[in-house]
Amino acid sequence: MKLLVTGGAGFIGTNFIRYWLKTFPQDSVINLDLLTYAGNLSSLTDIAAIYSDRYVFARGDILDDSFVAKVLKTHKPDVIVNFAAESHNSRAILHPRKFFETNVIGTQVLLDAARKYGIARFHHVSTCEVYGELPLDSPDAFAETSPYRPQSPYNASKAAADHLVNSYYHSYGQQITISNSSNNYGPYQHPEKLIPLFTTNALQNLPLTLYRSSHNRREWLHVDDHCSAIARVIRDGKIGETYNIGSGVEKSIEEITDFILNVLGQPQSLKTYVPDRPGHDCRYLLNSEKIHSELGWKPTIPFEQGLEQTIQWYIENRDWWEIIRERPETEVVQEDKWKELKR
Repeated sequence: MKLLVTGGAGFIGTNFIRYWLKTFPQDSVINLDLLTYAGNLSSLTDIAAIYSDRYVFARGDILDDSFVAKVLKTHKPDVIVNFAAESHNSRAILHPRKFFETNVIGTQVLLDAARKYGIARFHHVSTCEVYGELPLDSPDAFAETSPYRPQSPYNASKAAADHLVNSYYHSYGQQITISNSSNNYGPYQHPEKLIPLFTTNALQNLPLTLYRSSHNRREWLHVDDHCSAIARVIRDGKIGETYNIGSGVEKSIEEITDFILNVLGQPQSLKTYVPDRPGHDCRYLLNSEKIHSELGWKPTIPFEQGLEQTIQWYIENRDWWEIIRERPETEVVQEDKWKELKR
């Protein structure tokens, strides 16, 4: 099998390529990525060398119809796995148009190209955030049949992309599947995201900036478990179906912060609090029974073990994240400036 992985130089895409090439020795991967600030080919340097006969990189934009067509005609993949997305909620508040261009129109370009060039399968990677939020005291969890109620530009752009992918199944018979995942953590995650941001800040004795609603909860899934779940959906999932991928493990931002500080032996005084960003959801939790019962997948990495290993990875790979933080194109979002936004 030959896979075209879009956004393969990003966090989850990188880990997915690493997982797929190691797990399926007969398969090959084309990595299509624009290398925006969030893309990092150094995350795949060893993979490119070890699997040089099974791995190809193509730099370009999924918004570029002619480029996408050229890649499909040249490499003739069997499957497109679409990770390519703008994914930072705070950046989406500041620059919403970019998120809709990449996440919606980019997905539409890929779907049209897949139809035109006869790509057998299209798997779209999405998020739990399309469902909106749950109250902190709720016993509920989002199922695949839950209504979409996104509350931020990022969430809305991903929800729109999900609807678009489904529409190509119903309107054109496109062979699609969709997966909606909980929050991921693990190695190679850009240091603007919560766990690597707080880990790298703590290593430098810098403040850890928490929203006032620091007891808002998220469900946390190790990226390796996410990759194995996507592989199961691609190989065994039912065409036209959506699968939730979660761990069932909920932790608040406060709990995550305390865990990081404890592992690193840093003081509580590094924590500082700012007003919530607009559209800050209280809680996400997925009901993942469908992928458990139908495909036999379950996560295998205990949260505390996975998080401690992730923190250790950032300790041991300081060169990797220091270069990223020093890049001029890595815009630092001022999380304490939301009151200055015009509503």
